[in-house]
Amino acid sequence: MGQITIYLENDIENKMKTAAKTSHLSVSKWISKIIQDNISTEWSQDIVCLAGSWKKDFPTLEEIRSIQAVDSDREEL
Repeated sequence: MGQITIYLENDIENKMKTAAKTSHLSVSKWISKIIQDNISTEWSQDIVCLAGSWKKDFPTLEEIRSIQAVDSDREEL
């Protein structure tokens, strides 16, 4: 496992420690999670679970077509 050193201003460091503590993670794991989230090339499982969940909110194609007005005749060119 790699190890890196970063330099942060004191106020940034304090905010980072607070965020890590709020997330119940060590600072190292909190930073690692942020990096992983930002370089991931796959959708998170939360997003994958959303697929199709909005389907019932949208009308079907037949419902959309049933409320459309009849088009006017076009002029010939």
